[in-house]
Amino acid sequence: ALKGPREEIVYLPCIYRNTGIEKPDYLATVDVDPKSPHYCQVIHRLPMPNLKDELHHSGWNACSSCFGDATKRRNRLILPSLISSRIYVVDVGTDLRAPRIHKVCLYDFKLGGDILISCLGDPSGNGKGGFILLDGETFEVKGNWENGEKVPPLGYDFWYQPRHNVLMSTEWGAPKALADGFNPADVERGHYGRRINVWDWSTHTYIQAIDLGEGSIPLEIRFLHNPDAAEGFVGCALSGAVHRFYKTEKGDWAAEKVIEVPRKKVQGWLLPDMPGLITDILISLDDRFLYFSNWLHGDIRQYDISNTRKPKLVGQVFLGGSITKGGPVTVVEDKELQCQPEPFVIKGKRVPGGPQMIQLSLDGKRLYVTSSLYSGWDKQFYPDLVKEGSVMLQIDVDTERGGLKVNKNFLVDFGKEPDGPVLAHEIRYPGGDSTSDIWM
Repeated sequence: ALKGPREEIVYLPCIYRNTGIEKPDYLATVDVDPKSPHYCQVIHRLPMPNLKDELHHSGWNACSSCFGDATKRRNRLILPSLISSRIYVVDVGTDLRAPRIHKVCLYDFKLGGDILISCLGDPSGNGKGGFILLDGETFEVKGNWENGEKVPPLGYDFWYQPRHNVLMSTEWGAPKALADGFNPADVERGHYGRRINVWDWSTHTYIQAIDLGEGSIPLEIRFLHNPDAAEGFVGCALSGAVHRFYKTEKGDWAAEKVIEVPRKKVQGWLLPDMPGLITDILISLDDRFLYFSNWLHGDIRQYDISNTRKPKLVGQVFLGGSITKGGPVTVVEDKELQCQPEPFVIKGKRVPGGPQMIQLSLDGKRLYVTSSLYSGWDKQFYPDLVKEGSVMLQIDVDTERGGLKVNKNFLVDFGKEPDGPVLAHEIRYPGGDSTSDIWM
């Protein structure tokens, strides 16, 4: 995979919910080939057949372990919807540059080599961490993946490692709590998560919970790519911490905090202390570097994880955020910075919002970034982002010594879309990427 071809196009779900524009979400195809006349342009838009889906994270119909089977190809992109519970199956195999709808699946959450999709809650909007299965050929809903009555109180992201017979899942929050914005009181009420949940991969049973602390909100979780490795990392939004999880000598699992982003004391914001809000995290395919986005403070960080217990900060770049100079927020105490960062401007555009979803090229040299987290939270924390639309940026990566530098020639401005500004979210490459490749 490290020696795979350079990416030429990428796919991004684009969301209109909460923007005031009554249009369906769509899947955008963006040209990222510097030699192309359409470089940095949206070359195709596939609208969904319904309004207010809130497309979020996506996945493929096959993982890397299927590549020895000639009948299995990554020719279907699976697009679940956070709000409507619809699942769209998109055909990207017939024409890579112009995807088309293959099937629409409806899942009403009554159902207590397939496609596994994690769930956030029950029909009433309460938290419930479980999974559903789609048939890998017909894309029909087969039922729940988990066995037994015991399930976690909340769900979100997951990663599995069959060589260690384990699946790890995280916890965001109850749908009814997060749907229209963030209320800090909901954390105290227990509506947001704090655990890594451990599942037996072969029996589909829930076997252990690793408590990361009150108010942590663990979101994205990643095993190392080495399929023999019994460790990985999880980023926690509200606590601003990254925990290393690992298999113990006893055979169960544990976690230790290895990175912490200090809160900043501020004036003119929702709370007197502003967390970094780590919202996305990834590991390079060679397992050498870890990256994460710090959505509220506005920076992307790169860590050398040659020693997984002691990550070393080797790269950092600011791309906006809530603490830029001249904005409504004044930082009165900062354990990291000497002064507030300058607003981020590229090609004459002052970028609203902060860095959020990230995706790394297969060779590790280009890091792509978008700025929308979730429309309800975008509207609350970055109202200008909802009005102006999100952006996609590219950061050049020093893979020898570490280091990050913004590519000043790369900007995809989703504020200029034909039907009005839109919120572009997760980034996927045709054929797989560093956050969808799980080797067995």
